[in-house]
Amino acid sequence: MSADATSQILVVGRQGQAATALAHVAKKRGVPLVCSGRPQLDLLDPLTLNQVLDTLRPRSIINAAAYTDLDRGQTDIDTAFAINQTGPAFLAREAERRNIPLIHMSTDCVFDGREERPYTEADAPNPISVYGASKLSGERAVASECRRHLIARVSWVYSSFGGSFVRTMLRLAEGRDTIRVVSDQIGHPTHSLDIAAALLDMEDAARRPAFEGWGVYHLAADAPVDRASQAAEIFEMSVTMGGQTAAVEPVSTAAFGAAAPRPANARLDASKAISTFGFSFRDWRTGTRETVSAILAETDRPLSS
Repeated sequence: MSADATSQILVVGRQGQAATALAHVAKKRGVPLVCSGRPQLDLLDPLTLNQVLDTLRPRSIINAAAYTDLDRGQTDIDTAFAINQTGPAFLAREAERRNIPLIHMSTDCVFDGREERPYTEADAPNPISVYGASKLSGERAVASECRRHLIARVSWVYSSFGGSFVRTMLRLAEGRDTIRVVSDQIGHPTHSLDIAAALLDMEDAARRPAFEGWGVYHLAADAPVDRASQAAEIFEMSVTMGGQTAAVEPVSTAAFGAAAPRPANARLDASKAISTFGFSFRDWRTGTRETVSAILAETDRPLSS
């Protein structure tokens, strides 16, 4: 990083879907952006955080770092809260002190999933997992520590970057004829590139002197699908491209028996963000076809990467 690079966006996180997508979209747009993660920038080590901020002097910060293992988080509670709440609190405090706008990524898992419609930003959070509780605590820490904050909740993010539901399904199909997939969880699958584009639009708007739209926004496509149907669609696309396929056995969440509960309804209503910032999201089928094609084209690394 150059000490005179005063107009860059700092992305906290380097290897996840969001950070990778942000780097990809920023490069295409010609937007100066740096992704930084451990050990160079450790959210739990204020010294490293301040060193990076002092060196980079970013125009904005996007926090894409998170503890995202829902099932392990049920027992690894201290780590989940440290990364998802304590770290963002440090970051928000420094952003406020330096007068830097902060965009913090969050999740649909702050909701219990009992609503029968897509969740809006006005709905009261009620997490049902440790992961969801830790992310909600992180949201509240960011909001209390940094006035110029935007919280971007996302749900069912997928892409060819790193791990995602699409990659997991294709990997499992390499060794199984039938795959059990829950059929009573519904969401709005959203491509990470679309989310990255939205985040950069939000960052651009947030730097305008008259901007006062601080707060929480939902970023998601609007076409609903359940997990089992999504998996079936992935395999239908894959087989037409000469890739692997498997039969999908729909099962209930209870029968599947995951360690951490998931919201049955993970749909997020993005109308507030769309009207405020003017972006749009692709239908999940379009993005999924692109993702399946990209994953199947990989020849230099396994699907489990």
